[in-house]
Amino acid sequence: MNQRLPQTIRLADYTPPAYLVHNLDLDVDFQPQADETIALVTACINLARNPAAVGSPALELDGDELETLSVQVDGKPHPHTFAPGKLILSDLPERFTLETRVRIHPDGNTKLSGLYRSKDGYFTQCEAEGFRRITWFLDRPDVMARYTVTLHADKARLPVLLANGNPVASGDERGGRHFATWEDPFKKPCYLFAMVAGKLDVLQDSFTTASGRTVQLAIHVEPGKLDQCTHAMAALKKAMAWDEQRFGLECDLDHYMIVAVGDFNMGAMENKGLNIFNTKYVLARPDVATDVDFENIDRVVAHEYFHNWTGNRVTCRDWFQLSLKEGLTVFRDQEFGADLHNPQTARIREVRGLRAAQFPEDAGPMAHPVRPESYVEINNFYTATVYEKGAEVVRMIQTLIGRHGFRKGLDEYFRRHDGQAVTCEDFVAAMADTSGTDFGQFMNWYRYPGTPHVTASGHYDAERQCYTLEFTQSNPKAPDAPPYLIPIRTVLFAPDGEELQDTARTLLLDQARQRFTFESVPVAPLPSLLRDFSAPVILDFPYRDADLTLLLAHESDPFNAWEAGQRLASRLILEATARIEAGQSPVWPASFVAAARHLLTQYPERGTAFVAEALTLPGESTLAESLDVVNPDALHAARNGLRLHLAQTLQPEFSKLYTQLAPSAPYVPNAAEAGRRALRNLCLGYLLELDTPASRELAWTQFQTADNMTDQFAALAALANINAEHCPEREQALAGFYQRWQKEALVVDKWLAAQSTSRRPDTLETVRRLTQHPAFELNNPNKVYALLRAFGTNLVRFHSADGAGYRFLAEQIKRLDPRNPQVASRLARCFDRWKKFDATRQAHAQAALESLRQHPGLSRDVFEVVDKALS
Repeated sequence: MNQRLPQTIRLADYTPPAYLVHNLDLDVDFQPQADETIALVTACINLARNPAAVGSPALELDGDELETLSVQVDGKPHPHTFAPGKLILSDLPERFTLETRVRIHPDGNTKLSGLYRSKDGYFTQCEAEGFRRITWFLDRPDVMARYTVTLHADKARLPVLLANGNPVASGDERGGRHFATWEDPFKKPCYLFAMVAGKLDVLQDSFTTASGRTVQLAIHVEPGKLDQCTHAMAALKKAMAWDEQRFGLECDLDHYMIVAVGDFNMGAMENKGLNIFNTKYVLARPDVATDVDFENIDRVVAHEYFHNWTGNRVTCRDWFQLSLKEGLTVFRDQEFGADLHNPQTARIREVRGLRAAQFPEDAGPMAHPVRPESYVEINNFYTATVYEKGAEVVRMIQTLIGRHGFRKGLDEYFRRHDGQAVTCEDFVAAMADTSGTDFGQFMNWYRYPGTPHVTASGHYDAERQCYTLEFTQSNPKAPDAPPYLIPIRTVLFAPDGEELQDTARTLLLDQARQRFTFESVPVAPLPSLLRDFSAPVILDFPYRDADLTLLLAHESDPFNAWEAGQRLASRLILEATARIEAGQSPVWPASFVAAARHLLTQYPERGTAFVAEALTLPGESTLAESLDVVNPDALHAARNGLRLHLAQTLQPEFSKLYTQLAPSAPYVPNAAEAGRRALRNLCLGYLLELDTPASRELAWTQFQTADNMTDQFAALAALANINAEHCPEREQALAGFYQRWQKEALVVDKWLAAQSTSRRPDTLETVRRLTQHPAFELNNPNKVYALLRAFGTNLVRFHSADGAGYRFLAEQIKRLDPRNPQVASRLARCFDRWKKFDATRQAHAQAALESLRQHPGLSRDVFEVVDKALS
């Protein structure tokens, strides 16, 4: 039967809470039963009527799957009623103490929201609305309180008892049990609450702040994994030092703890002083983690630590303001990552990811502003738009007022709002007031969905020696939106590749059509536009191939040099796609091969990491966004055709460089060595395109002899793509990899992903078979992401012409949804761009989506995504 879309929550309907919470004493008692462990949760809440509230003085508390045992006001039973998800109390005094007692069942909580069980104990995840699954409460971010938490459990089974803040009491109880009490000195919203009860190993350290305070650090991991968390501890200390140096922000806690858990819906959570992480972003050792893993750990550990100020000390008034904390903190972790690793390539990777995920989102059915105006399920808005585009908006503010001005604005933001729940306007106002900049028009970046399109053209007046750039801007997703304020960093180059003096400018495009003139330009120039990707827009300029080749060779801005190569490659692949659709053979110009050859010879000067990025062709999903109607088979053939052509024509260069870049010392996860490995493995990938006995042997040898996961997995992934019906090296590598690493869950995820993203025609059959493999667990988000969501990003195999990929994924979503709606809805996002494909594929995708929408009992998480996709 058809379902009605659940209630829409709107920003315009925001009202202050009817009551405020001053203190919350929480007592959690883990009690083993015959076949499960239940938790008895007693909450003692001091409340007062909010003078800013309007309307009825009734108190409505949020709850989900709570078995209510008692409700008392000031020590006496109080009348109350229930509505769906609500406990309602009336006739209340201005100030009172509410005590509720509930029973919950964490062992059966497969949603992994609230309090749930993982193999090593019990963990919480309360963002966005998980606290209501622990106890009755005003579950909204603008209700901030001080928490005291006491946990009771069997000492042998659950020896580690943690909560936010500082330990204030602990001891033994009868029957082999024990307790621990934690007190958090800072007010926080309930989404930042955390507790852990488990059997865990701990790595301890300390950090001395700039003011001389000592902070005790601890990372708790599953037993036997201590040797995999030293990198995370080092990353934490680096992040703490960096935040002091860059932003003057000290850790305000006596204890800072990280706990890693293998069952987690998100990447990590910044709960005040007790961060809970997916093991993926804590555990690392050279033989089990890649260079990317090591860098991601640095970034994510830093991200959650940085939230201590940008998200915890100052938090969101409501969930529409989510980018207030996430966009700002992503920007901060990007800056940290660039300083810590390779600033040449950090920006390139950020933009590559933005174009692969956020640009399609902006153009698709789930498009929304950086600050949404409405939602049905807030969990669906932890998106690339809120995070990555939000970070780009913050970066533009820094571009407009400078690094020093941005620091002053951030200082003022904390001075005004420390301990408060605020809005995006409050953040921008601090920047405006300290810099004297009018950000009125800039707020359009927060208000409208879609990616602005900027079209540029240039005209040179030789007689006057002036060059004029003309820009027009539009937003296809929001055609009635007023013009944005778009900073466009620009420089002009002479025909010989020399940068023309005094032409580096940041142009402020604030009109629908606008001209900028450069005076005293002695020759007809070539403009380099949007340097360092100074705004998240799609820019069109009539570059010729020769122009792009010149920029690739001479542009000093690494991003725009890379961008020139990407534009060249994209143009060739898209032209080849059209030729293949017309039954013609692609044409690969010698100039592109020459440019690639030149890059390979330049690696000592340009840097190995940059050359590896520059020779990585644009991804199929990114290329698909440039097409009105996508033929995934033709696009796939065109992109692989260019890869094969480069491999055939540059085989001597790839082979020579592969040998030259062989390791000369044991693995070290630093930027220089990571760049060397990236370029060497790129050479290996191109050589595997030839699919010769020699190239297979090369990959097989690297797979067998590698002393690190980066090189071993690169060989495995390259072999996994071989299309030959019989490739013994491929089968041996896949079997050997699993045999060796089957007890390392995160490494098994790589094994699943290598097969689900393979371009082989039998990939769907492989993925279907792997859903029955012991390595796959539908209840574990990491496994779902590695196998199922990764398959959904496999453009050519998921979007197969017979619709089998659509039907398969829809069935998996139906299986998953009753267990974990959050993860199921993320899986459903793989259908976002179904309308870009041909009529046959659209019919198959629509049928799969309709079967989901009509599925009985579908969660509102999945329903919202599917309904918007079909609208």
